[in-house]
Amino acid sequence: MPSTSNRRAAFFLAAEEYVASSLPQDNYFFSWILNPTVVLGRNQRINQEVNLDFCQTEKIDVIRRRSGGGCIFADNGNIMFSLITGAGAVEPIFAAYAQNVAHSLQCLGADVYVSGRNDIMLNGHGKICGNAFYHSANRNIVHGTMLYDTNTRLMKGALRPDLEKLKSAGVKSVRKRIGLLKDTLSCHIEDLRTHLIHSLTNRSITLTEKDVKKIETIESEYYKKEFLYGRHNSSLLICSDRIEGCGKIEIRFDLSGNMINAVELSGDFFEWNDSLTVFQETFSGIEFSPASIKEAIRNNCPEKSIRGLSQESLIALLTPDKLESTNYQPYTN
Repeated sequence: MPSTSNRRAAFFLAAEEYVASSLPQDNYFFSWILNPTVVLGRNQRINQEVNLDFCQTEKIDVIRRRSGGGCIFADNGNIMFSLITGAGAVEPIFAAYAQNVAHSLQCLGADVYVSGRNDIMLNGHGKICGNAFYHSANRNIVHGTMLYDTNTRLMKGALRPDLEKLKSAGVKSVRKRIGLLKDTLSCHIEDLRTHLIHSLTNRSITLTEKDVKKIETIESEYYKKEFLYGRHNSSLLICSDRIEGCGKIEIRFDLSGNMINAVELSGDFFEWNDSLTVFQETFSGIEFSPASIKEAIRNNCPEKSIRGLSQESLIALLTPDKLESTNYQPYTN
């Protein structure tokens, strides 16, 4: 892609959308490197995940992506990847992609393996690669980050780690959950990037400046405050838990009396489709009671919109002991 020097993350996320919507159906792959940036998952709450004051002081960019999953910090020690594929089941594509990336690293001598929902681990050190995905029209979009090196001060300052997630993983800090490829590979980051591109692709396509202009139009959508910060109600009931194989889910109900007016959904889970819309259609307008909620779940099966979520787990999540009242104040800029 021409004219990518000092581009923000939103440009490359927009490029994924452009490739998915404009180029013939095929497999497309490209890589990119960013200045210090925090990238939020689609359903995460910005003020719970990001230290916005620190990011503003340190000039760290903050962007939200369209895929689910957790919040990441990236800088010029990270290699970012984008993979756009044709229509089809995403699970085998996701698995094959992760295995191919791991194999490419193993060929350089890195002792890595694929773990969990979407991670590549450096044996004895920690996570070095995480991936997320979402569906576009007749396309699958997978994107991820590979950790060669990082500024740990900026990473620790920018992110507000989910303490429950860290506790369940048996670790005490963000830094202890990651590994750095520079500790095990002798090559420079650009050499590593070149190796990965050559091992994962067999030809190249160059976009034009006209293509870039169209990408910039898509990019502008990522900067809208409603997309970045989200819309949140001020008086809500909350249910929240971390579900094995699924991730953290937080559901917030806006009530009038005992009736549900609106539903908000956040967390680091992955979606099969637009889970927020599915949950809103399932619960909005019904009585807030165990019987009504169970009936709505069984009739509408909203759990099918979230990867790894079972009907039993969702019903258990919405039990009275998981609920609490709150007056939630969103971050305003």
